[in-house]
Formats: sequence, structure tokens, C-alpha cells
Amino acid sequence: MNNLPLTVRRSIELLGLVLLTAIFYVGRSILMPIIMAFFISLVLLPVFRFLSKRKVPEAIAIVIPILLVFILLAGIIWFFSAQVGSLVADFPKIKSNVSIHLNTLSNWVSGVTHYSTKEQLDFINKNTNELLSFAGKRVSTFALTLSSVFVFVGLLPIYIYLILFYKNLLLRFIFMWFSEEHHPKVKDAIYESETIIKSYLIGLLIQITYMTILVGGTLLIIGIKHALLIGVIFAILNLIPYVGALIGNVIGVILTMTSSTELWPIFTVLGVIAGVQFLDNNILMPRIVGSKVKINALFAILGVIVGGSIAGVPGMFLSMPIIAVLKVIFDRTDMFRQWGILLGDERPEHNPMTSPDSRKKEAVISKSGTIRNSK
Repeated sequence: MNNLPLTVRRSIELLGLVLLTAIFYVGRSILMPIIMAFFISLVLLPVFRFLSKRKVPEAIAIVIPILLVFILLAGIIWFFSAQVGSLVADFPKIKSNVSIHLNTLSNWVSGVTHYSTKEQLDFINKNTNELLSFAGKRVSTFALTLSSVFVFVGLLPIYIYLILFYKNLLLRFIFMWFSEEHHPKVKDAIYESETIIKSYLIGLLIQITYMTILVGGTLLIIGIKHALLIGVIFAILNLIPYVGALIGNVIGVILTMTSSTELWPIFTVLGVIAGVQFLDNNILMPRIVGSKVKINALFAILGVIVGGSIAGVPGMFLSMPIIAVLKVIFDRTDMFRQWGILLGDERPEHNPMTSPDSRKKEAVISKSGTIRNSK
């Protein structure tokens, strides 16, 4: 392929990118559980190796870590369900608080516009049928999505077991794709991808724990209603880079508004979330994950949006580790190195328009911002 004209190579690269995206979109219901199982398998690999060294039978050494994962998942679901149950128990009070907020909003609208309370009610009643129709469609879509979630979760343990069982076969397949002279690079890329994915996923699990404790615990001490539920929701949504934190703030405000008629709890929730998020972004998460591969914010956001468009919520969660693995692969191939540079967050110190050195593929940007040759 290196003998082809540059324009032809670039066209093939772009065509391959479009084809890869189309494959993910068409086969998302099949590929997403496999990719998720692959990433979870990498996290469970140290436990499997530990048990194997202790002469535990291979089948049992695979089943034990899978059971541990599902016990942990069941604990999280139980905790979340208990918090939602507490919210449902307060429904009469929530309904009263919502009515107060709606009356306040109606009076404010009447004061700043020419619409009276009666005109506002007429407008709401006029659009009620459309709203109910839309809600009915959403409920049917949610039921379909819920059934797909059960299928997704049901396939995960099977895929995890088979990936761990056939890991040597899969590794042999990967090595056979490349000539022997490139095997050291392939081995290095596999080890680095494993390290990155393990540190990222374990870091996310730790992040969910301390975000729930910090946000929920602080709000509970202050006296905010449904503090732990707000903490759990924000911690889980915060796993989606950039977008999740915004949605978590909105849901936190809504839950606070439904449980109180005052405004100070809303500002308290926003302040606590902002403080914990600052602590997480600048101190805790960088130390916990410590990933060697850093993705720039532009392509992190694009990855979340594209992943969500292709495969919904699973695609949003998996976008970052997929991009990280792609960057590891791109950085180790001469043909695709420019794509690795595009995904990274290490900006050239000099403008490529005026500095010829920063235009080269071989140029590697160090953490200090200086440029050195990789060859």
C-alpha cells in the first residue's frame, strides 16, 4: 500500500473510516456486548492469572471473577433501587412542591409577559394530547430498549467466559496478521492497550464510589433530601465524558426542586457538585487512572456523540476506551501515525505553518512541549 499514490492512500483511509463506522452502526446490537465483554475480560485477567497460578481449574478460574463482577453489579442495582424507592415514597410531597413551583413560574410569566394564568392553562391543555402521544411512543421505545438491555446483560457473562477461555487463540490470530519483524510492536501495543483499559475501567469504578460518597455524603450532612440518589446519579452519568456531568447537574437540580420549595438547596447542590467535580478532574482522577494515552477534549466529545448516535448509552461509555486503543495502534504504525497525533492532546509548541519540524510524521511531542525525532 505504501507504493500507491498519496491521494489513493488517503482515499482508502477515509473509505475505511466510513466503512468501519457503518459496520459499527449496522452491527451495534452484536458488537457492543462483545466489545464490553472484551474490556471487562481485560480487567478480570489479573484475577484469572492469579487463580491459574494457584492450580485452580481453568473453568473455575474464569467463572469466579465473572461471579464477583455480577455480585458487585447486583449491589449497585440494589442500592440504586433503594434510593428510587425512597423517592417514590415521597411522591405526594413531590407533587405538592411541583405545584408550588409551577404557580410561582406562572406568576413570573404573567408579570413579564402579557399572558395571563388562564391563557397559560389553555396553552398547556391544548398541547396535552400531543404530549401524551409523545409519551406513549417513548414508553414503547423504552420497553424495547429495556428488553435489549436484558439481552445485553445476559450475553455478557457468556462472551467474557469465552474470551478468557480462548484468549491464546485470539492472540495468535492477532500476531498472524503481521509479519514477524512487526511482532515486537504488536506485543508492545497489546500490553499497553491492556494497561490503559484496565486503569481506565478500574479508575471509573473507583470514581463512581468516591463521587457517590463525596457528593451524596456532603449533601446528606447539609440536609438535602434524596442526597444519596443525587450522588449515585451524578457519579454514574459522570462516566460519560463532558456530556454526562451536565446532565447530572440538571437531574440534581430537578430532584432538589421537587423535594423543596426553597431556592438555597438548588444552589447548594450545584456548589457541591462543582467542588467535587473540580477535585475529581484536577486531583483524584489523574492520579487514579494515570493513563499514558491522553485524548484531546475535541475528539473525546465527538467520540461520545458519535458513540451515542451509533449504539446509544453503551456507545457513549465505550467511546473513550475504544479511542484510546485506536490511538495506541495508530501511534505504532507509520501509515496511520497522523491519526494518532490527531487524537492526542499534546499540542506542538511551534506553529506548523512556520516550523517545518512540527510537520513531520516522525516528530514526537514530549510532555514539556519540545519536539524530538522518534527515529
